[in-house]
Amino acid sequence: MAKKSELLPGTLDMLILKTLTRAPLHGYGIAQSIKRISDDVLTVEEGSLYPALQRLLLQGWVKAEWKKTETNRRARYYTLTPAGRKQLGEELSQFELMIAAIGRVLQDA
Repeated sequence: MAKKSELLPGTLDMLILKTLTRAPLHGYGIAQSIKRISDDVLTVEEGSLYPALQRLLLQGWVKAEWKKTETNRRARYYTLTPAGRKQLGEELSQFELMIAAIGRVLQDA
């Protein structure tokens, strides 16, 4: 089993936006999707997830509406907005630059 890791600073918003490109989800669904797709390496705690979702709402990068879940419970579903899709593209570009730079530093001389 892979060791669980904390998210790198600044990556949670990007992971949430990317997760919402697949389908609208409620908060628990977003956290479970990130955990499942990362093979249980990345876990998102509620204390980090919901403030991030609120921040994304305030930026206009996601919108939310109340719906019933598959278990007939009421939950707030989040959907990516066009502005959120644009922001995701910008964040992915910056992240790829960062990963490439780290890779160059870590290469053997």
